[in-house]
Amino acid sequence: MKKLTALMFAGLFTALLTGCSPEVGSEAWCENMDETPKGEWSANDAGDYAKHCVFR
Repeated sequence: MKKLTALMFAGLFTALLTGCSPEVGSEAWCENMDETPKGEWSANDAGDYAKHCVFR
């Protein structure tokens, strides 16, 4: 029973986190990335930023 409860809370937490972030490539996402320090970007973030925010 404890495992089931823990899994349910983990699933709910994950759903809440993914529901709050803007779609990659959207105007809101580009603005969010502009405010994020470049040292915190992943390689995928940098590629997506270049593709969707710089070379539109």
